[in-house]
Amino acid sequence: MNEVAPRTHNSGHHTIECNFVSQFEQHLRAILGLPLGNTELRTAGVMINLIGEEGYEGNAQYDGLEEVMKIKGVYVHLYGKQETKPGRKMGHITLVDTTVEEAKEKARKIQKMIKVIA
Repeated sequence: MNEVAPRTHNSGHHTIECNFVSQFEQHLRAILGLPLGNTELRTAGVMINLIGEEGYEGNAQYDGLEEVMKIKGVYVHLYGKQETKPGRKMGHITLVDTTVEEAKEKARKIQKMIKVIA
């Protein structure tokens, strides 16, 4: 072991929408000495990161955001960062659906629809 990071991690942000108890609630329960919650899935889902596009730097704009928000089962989480640059994580989108395969298909479409630009 070379590192201990007692915090929630961005790879588990989908638990907000997909699990009975999110990683955030679970973390609080653990550090407060409370009983841990049910970690089972409530629904199938996937998460995609919103990353600053190559060639763009400056005040963040989310091209395609309004169209994406109209899609059933889409949950947008913007991190409030004002400035974008290539490769910077600006937020994430969780997509829920009946099956993981359906959620993945929806995610592929959405990845083409939304861009973080300046």
